[in-house]
Parts: sequence; C-alpha cells; structure tokens
Amino acid sequence: MTLTLRIWRQPGPGAPGAMTTYEVRGISPDMSFLEVLDTLNEELTERGDEPVAFDHDCREGICGACGMVIDGRAHGPEPTTTCQLHMRHFRDGDTIDVEPWRAAAFPVVKDLVVDRTALDRVIGAGGWITAPTGSAPDAHATPVPKADADTAFENAGCIGCGACVAACPNGSAMLFTAAKVVHLRSLPQGLPERESRVLDMVTAMDAEGFGGCTNTGECATACPKGIPLPSIAALNREYLRAARKAPGRGRG
Repeated sequence: MTLTLRIWRQPGPGAPGAMTTYEVRGISPDMSFLEVLDTLNEELTERGDEPVAFDHDCREGICGACGMVIDGRAHGPEPTTTCQLHMRHFRDGDTIDVEPWRAAAFPVVKDLVVDRTALDRVIGAGGWITAPTGSAPDAHATPVPKADADTAFENAGCIGCGACVAACPNGSAMLFTAAKVVHLRSLPQGLPERESRVLDMVTAMDAEGFGGCTNTGECATACPKGIPLPSIAALNREYLRAARKAPGRGRG
C-alpha cells in the first residue's frame, strides 16, 4: 500500500503549526498506524529531517498513551486505540489527515504530542480511596452485589487516553470523570469519600478548562474501552446528591 499522510507539524507549544504532506510506501495491511508513523520517521531520519513526534508506550491498547485524531475521528475509524488500529481499515492510495487531540485543556507540546496532565490532576483531586492497603482480603470478606460489581468493572476500564475529550465538540472531560467517580462509588471501599470525591473532581475538572457536557454522545462513541454514556448521568446524580449535603460546595 501507498498512503499520503497529511500530518500536523508544530515545533513547540508557542509556535505556529501546519499540515505537512508525506507519502509513505510499502505499507502492509497488517501494520498498526503507529508502525506506519515509525516507517515515516525512519525515512525522515535517513534524509536528515525532523521525525514526527507522537505519544506511545505499551502499543497493546492498555496504557492509553497513544492518541491522535485520524481523519477527524479520535483514534481513527475503528473504536480502538491508535496503536491497535491496523491499516487494513484503509485503502491503497488513501489520503489520511493526522492531528493531535484538540482541546483547550490539552495544549500541544510538539507535533502530535499534547499535555494531558490535566486528567492526572482531576484524578488527584479525588480519584482514590482511604481504605487501608495490605494483603488481599478473602474474596467473600466484603460482599458486593453483582450489579454494582459489573458497574465498577465497566467503568474501571477507562485508560485515560483522552479520546472522549478530543471527540467532544465542547472539549468536555465528563465521561472520563464519570468513569472514575462511578467506578469507586460502586464499591464499599469507595463510600467514605463518596461526597467529597465527586465535588472535588468536578471542581478540578472545571478549573482545568474542560468544556461543559451537552450530551452529544461523541465521547462514548470514541471511547476505545466502551465506557457507557449513562455514566455521565450517574455522575450528575452523584454531584447533586453531594451538593445537597454540602451547601456552598456545588457549582455556582
């Protein structure tokens, strides 16, 4: 396969950027999208040009480090991570646009690399429990109803890649925040911080400059781990519940 890649190149956070066109030959349908970028970077390096900067780590769809907008869709045309997107989903001769996550809370560092530490700060505001750690308790020591366990597991699948933010027309992090809140509130270990967690995480989310949620649903469509859209409704209920118990803590 031969593909034409139009890639966003930006030398630094304060520098102007532009789409740059490259032709990449010899692409196998079994290659991942990141392997195509690797092939391009090898060619660029050989001729003395600056390689394209992009985030990656495990390349197994686990860590959430990779992320870019491919032809206008977060992670590309399939509901998976960029590292697990294979070139058989494209056709020989295609022209593909590749851009970084576009969100006010994700400033561009270089080329396709963005600063996603805003998500880390949202987690740091309340995405934890104070239950003592140590050796694993017996499986039956803390009974959890199956429905609650299923909800916790479903939301715990979030890998924090930021696709939900990039896909949202408002740049909202509601699905990400909802996944963390709903995951922990569904388990007995997370109940002591139930009210403070949701209030603190939503406050941190707003402070980071993420946009408001208008329930367009693009976040859930783009999520590679299938975090369900109803988790946002659950987050809203949790927030209203906590705000009633702590007057003056809610949004203005």
